[in-house]
Amino acid sequence: MDDPGTSPADPAPGAGGSGSGGDGGDSSDGSGGSGGGAGEAGTSGPARGGTRRSGPASRPADGGTPEEPPSGTGTPVSEAPPGPDEDRPGSDEDRPGSGGTGGPDGPAASGGSPAPADGGAGGDGGGGEDTADGGEDEPDPSALRIEELILGSERQYTPFQAARAAGVSMELASRFWRAMGFADVGQARALTEADVLALRRLSGLVEAGLLSEPMAVQVARSTGQTTARLADWQIDSFLMGLTEPPEPGMTRNEVTFPLVQLLLPELEEFLVYVWRRQLAAATGRVVQAQDDDEMVARRQAIGFADLVGFTRLSRRLEDEELGELVEAFETTAADLVAAHGGRLIKALGDEILYVAEDAGTAAEIGLRLIETMANDETMPELRVGIAFGTMTTRMGDVFGNTVNLASRLTSIAPKNEVLVDGALRAELTASGDAPESEKESEDLSGYRFAVQPLYRRPVRGLGVVEPWLLRRRAEQPPA
Repeated sequence: MDDPGTSPADPAPGAGGSGSGGDGGDSSDGSGGSGGGAGEAGTSGPARGGTRRSGPASRPADGGTPEEPPSGTGTPVSEAPPGPDEDRPGSDEDRPGSGGTGGPDGPAASGGSPAPADGGAGGDGGGGEDTADGGEDEPDPSALRIEELILGSERQYTPFQAARAAGVSMELASRFWRAMGFADVGQARALTEADVLALRRLSGLVEAGLLSEPMAVQVARSTGQTTARLADWQIDSFLMGLTEPPEPGMTRNEVTFPLVQLLLPELEEFLVYVWRRQLAAATGRVVQAQDDDEMVARRQAIGFADLVGFTRLSRRLEDEELGELVEAFETTAADLVAAHGGRLIKALGDEILYVAEDAGTAAEIGLRLIETMANDETMPELRVGIAFGTMTTRMGDVFGNTVNLASRLTSIAPKNEVLVDGALRAELTASGDAPESEKESEDLSGYRFAVQPLYRRPVRGLGVVEPWLLRRRAEQPPA
């Protein structure tokens, strides 16, 4: 990052977000989900033809199956057939934009992307029924074949049918689907038995009182965001070598299907294993917390590491070269953070954010990052800022003034140097990792680190701060 004043690492003052842009990522409050123009719960978006749909279906007070809004245009659920195969072609529930949809559209299934309903609303759109059945823009057959392999069944439900089969309101189904990051598809048959089962399980946790409805939406959103990135990375990595087919005459589709067939069960098992390991580690941190407040607001060290001059560099490199550089930086940084006892919160291309339970671990990681990148001639120079204090953890992210301070320290740090705040320096001296006074600093034989005060200076949003320059004890080269 070239301009300290506009560093993507700098959250807005007071917002306390750890992510670029200043808000530290989206921590939803459980209102309408992301994607597809979802508004507040209970309000549906406009139909594709420009006419607003009727309001979403609502769950009866007794928790029964969802009913359509009392618009008089849709078929009541109690009279509608239960399965996807008995729908009348002219029924309102299948007509794009009609009141029978019961609310916002459902998601596009992964793989092929069925076209969203774009006929007229209100039941008089000439080609509405064909569009609802996916007749106008049929997905590529080979893509459908791979999709069915991955999902385990074929498309057979419209969004309303899936919500009804799962026994939930269309409103709640739409919130879950959008939170997971799926696009609206009108009333096309885009959903499978797996979608119904997932919807039934998530809503079942709410009905059983194990999760509140807003928390269930949070679970859907965090899982969707995490797995979406993972899926993109895996496809990029696994299919990168398929630009040239392994055998002359074979198409990419002919190669992809057997590859997915072989990898899917193994990767699924591995994903569950890693998730369980991470869940065990996260649960351990919660159990060890002293009280409930510490579970949410904890005193930790937080560090930012930022590649210097990345914007200028990105203008000179080809896209592929830039991608390789970012991947190398993120991989090296993630390995170093994990190996030395820290936890990587996020990687943002030219920047990473990590936390550590104690100041000594955070300091060691910061110096190791500088030393490792300096020995790699292909890497730009690095700068690191570390602060220690209370921060709020939520949905895997961190927030608070301590996060802001670490970001500001990074933006003013010299190249290939680590700046820390006074609180982290105090933690280092209290633990015996750094000298407590300048007189003691003359003899560094008993310390891991040396800290040197720099001039006080104002930083945006936080007033005047006193940064400290962190260096390794000269007599102790890194292992």
